[in-house]
Amino acid sequence: MTNFMFISGLVGKMLPTDYVGFTFFVGCMAMMAASAFFFLSLSQFDKKWRTSVLVSGLITFIAAVHYFYMRDYWASFGESPTFFRYVDWVLTVPLMCLEFYLILKVAGAKQSLLWKMIIYSVIMLFTGYLGEVVAPDSAAFWGAVSGAAYFAIVYEIWFGEASKLAAAAGVEVQKAHKILCWFVLVGWSIYPLGYMMGTTGWYNGIIPEGNIDVAYNIADAINKIGFGLVIYNLAVKSSKD
Repeated sequence: MTNFMFISGLVGKMLPTDYVGFTFFVGCMAMMAASAFFFLSLSQFDKKWRTSVLVSGLITFIAAVHYFYMRDYWASFGESPTFFRYVDWVLTVPLMCLEFYLILKVAGAKQSLLWKMIIYSVIMLFTGYLGEVVAPDSAAFWGAVSGAAYFAIVYEIWFGEASKLAAAAGVEVQKAHKILCWFVLVGWSIYPLGYMMGTTGWYNGIIPEGNIDVAYNIADAINKIGFGLVIYNLAVKSSKD
């Protein structure tokens, strides 16, 4: 009974009609389940793929922990948990960039590629946080910088060094790389849209302001779990060869 009261004190009350809070909860549970799946499957893979699958599990586990706190923050204050969301992203997005490097190592990917993508991702997130939280009066400027960093990642994986390495890495790696590219191009596009809906700038005449936590939560679950499943599928096929 004491343990139940302790847990109840940590978790804010959520109304049955609170669909935003519901997506926070479902996102947490989905990513925790994905983490368990990835971690428990590690032993079936060759050593060269275990790190990739392990990173997939870390991405969803980190997100699950943050989603627990974000859900409680939303239930307690009724506000978008922007700070927790950016902390989650600054940890998980570079790890998603790491996944590209890990699957392309078979084709000779160098650490310079990894650091380039991580730097782009940190710039994207740091400037996004500046525009959304620290300096909202300059949101359009910082959003443009963040968007430029995002498109630098898109260019790198679709047309740059990463794309060339994928073409030389074999059919299965190339297929996995292309699916991950689509996740970044389409799946990640919800984030700049959410940024524009949550800030004030010239774009408000085209994109109205509003709460986009539901879309963020769904996109996070699809992108992070989807990334991991692509890596898992590649590891399964490559381990059979």
